[in-house]
Amino acid sequence: MSKPILYYTPRSPPCRAVLLTAAALAVDLDLRVLNLKEGEHLTPEFLKLNPLHTIPVLDDNGVVVTDSHVICSYLADKYAIDETLYPKDKIQRMNVEARLYFDCGHLFPRARLMVEPVLYFGADKIENEKVVYMQKAYDGLEKCLINSKYLCGEDLTIADLCCVASVSTAMLFAPIDEKQFPNVKAWVERLSELPYYKKNNQEGADILYKFVQEKLEENIKSKAL
Repeated sequence: MSKPILYYTPRSPPCRAVLLTAAALAVDLDLRVLNLKEGEHLTPEFLKLNPLHTIPVLDDNGVVVTDSHVICSYLADKYAIDETLYPKDKIQRMNVEARLYFDCGHLFPRARLMVEPVLYFGADKIENEKVVYMQKAYDGLEKCLINSKYLCGEDLTIADLCCVASVSTAMLFAPIDEKQFPNVKAWVERLSELPYYKKNNQEGADILYKFVQEKLEENIKSKAL
């Protein structure tokens, strides 16, 4: 069997969540970078894999999985050597999935709300209300992390990996106040020490940050003309 194929872009938080999960599981992926600017996610070939034309998409020897959270769950179920990352116990799994839903319902959408207008709609600034809105989402994580090393207890799970991909991106534009959110700050720092974190997450977050800053400058100049 060939390696699972991941269609992705490194600057995408959901894609980086999958990269982190695969690294945690020691799963070797066949990485296929898609150029969204060139519309490679809209080709007939890609639309056969995912009619929603979103990334990431995993093709595991013919089993096609879309949505980063589902991909992470799939990888953990299939390749994990134990149940730590994605417990099979119903109650424990429910807690992990609740945090995953918090990411897809609150963390990532708010991070996206800050940067998408800059990247695609010519915005020349990130409005303060969007920054505040993002920072309010940190409060939910703060409460989850009271007396807890990770989001679901003392063990690292895919919930941590998915959420940190969003938070590590968001904090570049909406900083985490250490006095207000000390647990979140410590949690990010704890995850940043994982041996696979820099390559599979931070480097992509830095690429996105640079891209947003360049687009901000470009949009400011464009409006000045």
